[in-house]
Amino acid sequence: MKKIGKVYLAGAGPGDAGLLTVKTVKMLREADVIVYDALISEEILCRIPEEKELIYVGKRSGNHAVPQDGINRILLEEAQKGKTVLRLKGGDPFVFGRGGEELELLLEAGIPFEIIPGVTSAAAVPAYAGIPVTHRDYTSSFHVITGHRKKDNEADIDFASLVKLEGTLVFLMGLSSLGRICRGLLDAGMKPDMPAAVLERGTTSRQRRVVSDVGHLEEEAEKAGIGTPAIIIAGRVCGLSEKFHWAEDRPLGGRQFLITRPKQNISRLAEILRNYGAQVLELPAIQTFPLTPNKELSAALDKFAQTGEEAWLVFTSPIGVQVFFDELARQGIDLRLVLRKKAEIKFAVIGNGTKTALRGYGITADLMPEIYDAVSLGNLLAETAAHGSEILIVRAAQGSEELIPPLLEKGCRVSDIPLYETRSLLHEAFRERIGETIAAGEVDAVLFTSASTVRGFVQNMCLQNYDNICAVCIGKQTAQEAARYGMDVVVSERAAIDSMVQRVLEMFSTGGQHTC
Repeated sequence: MKKIGKVYLAGAGPGDAGLLTVKTVKMLREADVIVYDALISEEILCRIPEEKELIYVGKRSGNHAVPQDGINRILLEEAQKGKTVLRLKGGDPFVFGRGGEELELLLEAGIPFEIIPGVTSAAAVPAYAGIPVTHRDYTSSFHVITGHRKKDNEADIDFASLVKLEGTLVFLMGLSSLGRICRGLLDAGMKPDMPAAVLERGTTSRQRRVVSDVGHLEEEAEKAGIGTPAIIIAGRVCGLSEKFHWAEDRPLGGRQFLITRPKQNISRLAEILRNYGAQVLELPAIQTFPLTPNKELSAALDKFAQTGEEAWLVFTSPIGVQVFFDELARQGIDLRLVLRKKAEIKFAVIGNGTKTALRGYGITADLMPEIYDAVSLGNLLAETAAHGSEILIVRAAQGSEELIPPLLEKGCRVSDIPLYETRSLLHEAFRERIGETIAAGEVDAVLFTSASTVRGFVQNMCLQNYDNICAVCIGKQTAQEAARYGMDVVVSERAAIDSMVQRVLEMFSTGGQHTC
């Protein structure tokens, strides 16, 4: 029996990834294929797992990459292949999202579907601009109207009835008709001094608002160069924006950063930046792949610490700690056999994150440098270790070459065992989109937590040059790697996430330097 798939019609909200519903996030993980629009923000696109099949059906006013009937057929055909299909639309699929049209063909073919409502821009965008669409002292209703006209036709808007309602009027997709909308409201009897606003790219780091009145809104919006996507609001509540605005008042409100990280790691850095109000693009620059079965590791452990008085086991990353102990479990190696050797075994780590990861396995590090980089670890270990000590380094296959020379100069016996490889991953469909965002100057800085994330970023993006990128780096070696590509480099005071965040706050919060 042929398997029939299912379609989930989901709203992705107006742009801020924090406004995604829990169910939509779940379907981003579970869907086989994702059919998405142009209005899906880069922040949300970065959350799509790299293994997903993607179909772009970008739609903007007057420019449809795929016509509506073509989108309908794509959903049907993919479901008929037995796939779970996530149709990802901006805002809410049933608020002028043509969601109903996309379901009709599915119904005819007997394809099961579910609707996942999204946060509509009609309420969220005004809220991010400090405009409550209802307020008991001003109005008890709000009304959502499409300002978009069908081709060669005027939008059928009964301005007279709308004005009589005395509610807040929210026009979606109406920027190209702003003048006509304002004139229609005035001709229907709305007072010229009625507060009004046009809100561009609401809920994102580049949101802008122009608050005026119905008589002057078109002129003021044109003067400010407001572009799409934007919504138009008319009503007394617009006057509250000056008092209630909040989004841009956060320490990093209006700022957008791109961070690179191993895909398996939960990004504490992104969470902290978002808590300060920033929009964060999480680029999966590198992913770690354990080298297993790792016969080289098991052979090194058999010989390790069999002679001499002192031996050191060295870790250079939290993921290295995890992969090491996972590989011991996979090979059935008892940790007691590793530690019960002739020489005393000590542990060295590169930084606090690695130290914490090691402590999670019940082991306290004996040595950690004040500066969290390979050369500092190598120098400190060379100063600390006894002459002729055995050093077993377990780390990435592409580990820094600066760790080993000081140890060899000290006369230590060094074994450098690769535990995992790092590979660059990025959806081909997103490379151009993110590149355009960078080129437009809409990324304030790129934050790098290791030299490998710099290399992953460069390999993924394939930009012509990197001169316009402000690179905030966790340490000197990461900064050196970024400088190799011509980036403007800033180094955090300490090689730690909290120190990076402090540097970003100093540069980009209100009153900061704003430049590299």
